[in-house]
Formats: sequence, structure tokens, C-alpha cells
Amino acid sequence: MKDSSPTFDRIDRNLLRLLQADGRRSNQELAEAANISPATCHRRVARLVECGAISGFRAGIDPGVVGLGTLVMVGVVLDRSTPESFAAFEGAVVGMKEVLDCNLVAGDFDYLLKIRVRDIADFNALHGQRLLTLPGVRQTRTFFVMKEVKENAPLGF
Repeated sequence: MKDSSPTFDRIDRNLLRLLQADGRRSNQELAEAANISPATCHRRVARLVECGAISGFRAGIDPGVVGLGTLVMVGVVLDRSTPESFAAFEGAVVGMKEVLDCNLVAGDFDYLLKIRVRDIADFNALHGQRLLTLPGVRQTRTFFVMKEVKENAPLGF
């Protein structure tokens, strides 16, 4: 059960920093790096998971190595701004494996999508066959990323 207002001390913040840098550390290695006992480390990490501060553990995968080297940002404008149209669009986007992030935004677009594909031809097919047919889509604006300068940076504490 997630605590709505957890408090984090210096040790908690240090554990979070260490885990962001390397989530594969064993409890023993993490305890040594944090200068606490393994039992204390285990208890604190379990509490951080329980309160929702740690939402999961996963591997960082190089997109280029696995054939998904093209990053595309797509701004989406819906034809209506209603809770129903937002829900329909969001429900459809959630099932698309190519969409890494989907954010409701303020400004020129309703949504900003972060998409990974093999190449421009792959994106062209995705755009024509799936993106434009999503519920309520009136317009899209596509931005091909030329260089990833900073991505998935750890949260600063």
C-alpha cells in the first residue's frame, strides 16, 4: 500500500541514488555502499518499495543494438477535448508497443508521444496505419530526434 506522504532521510535518498545508478547491486553491495548493515538495507529498500518510491527494477537496453535506433516525438491534437475522447485515445495508445511514453500536455498539442522504431520507413507505416487511426486524432506533428543528448536521467535528490 502506497503511503501518500512518505518522508525520506539521508539514508533513504542515498539508497535511491545508488539503486538508480545500478539496480543490480546485491543487498550486501548496496549496504556496503550506503554504509549500513545488510539487514537495515533490506528493511529500508522494502519500505521504499512498499511506499511506492521504488516503482520497479528493470534492465537498461540499448535501442540501437536491438534494432530500434530511430526515436520519434509526435505531437497529437484530438478533434475534441472531452474526458471521453481523452479516455478513448489513452486506452488505444496504452496497447501500442512502439509508444514508450504518452503524456497529456498543455500547449500546441493534446498529447506528446515518444516512439521507438527501426527506421523512417517503419515510422511511416506506423503513422499511416495506426497513429492516424487512433480515436479522435485530428492532427499529428512529427519530430525525428537527431541526437539524444540526455535521456532517462536519474531523479535528483
